[in-house]
Amino acid sequence: MFEILLSHIQLKVELSEIDKNLLKTFFKTKKLRKGQYLLQQDQVCKDLAFVSKGVLKSYLLDEKGIENINLLGWEGWWISDFQSFVYQEPAIFDIEAVEPCELLLLSRENYEKLMDEIPLMEKYFRLLFERSLASKDRSLISFNAFTAEEKYDQLLQNYPAILERIPQYLLASYVGVTPETFSRIKNKKSK
Repeated sequence: MFEILLSHIQLKVELSEIDKNLLKTFFKTKKLRKGQYLLQQDQVCKDLAFVSKGVLKSYLLDEKGIENINLLGWEGWWISDFQSFVYQEPAIFDIEAVEPCELLLLSRENYEKLMDEIPLMEKYFRLLFERSLASKDRSLISFNAFTAEEKYDQLLQNYPAILERIPQYLLASYVGVTPETFSRIKNKKSK
């Protein structure tokens, strides 16, 4: 499980062997079945989760009970309700396994200790958060300025392998269109 995390970290910072071994002590492992929740709305998010295996969705239910997916996370991704994690307030998102998952969990307490004991990890998380913020900005622009077809093209270009693993109705929600519209676009693009 830790090999994927270590590989991900090594892309951003170079940890010593001592730091790599120490890093493992800050995490606990968790497995989820398909459909099982990592976090539910109104709970306080206690952990940042690194996905070693599987796919999770982070979403908000609207007043009609429709899932509005804000993030899909798979191998090599971090997922949480970050505002809830940082401020220890009730979460606004549900996070649920789309397929069986293996996760590495970093508690709020261990997150702070990790920064103190392995200072390079502060740089790792800063780089991670910078990229995440830039990505969220692009997603916001995409959601507001692009057509459904452009959003589909972007999804296909950025995450081609994951399209085979995620049900179409979830991809439609992620792109911000109805499943029927998503299906029409997909069929049109495949011709």
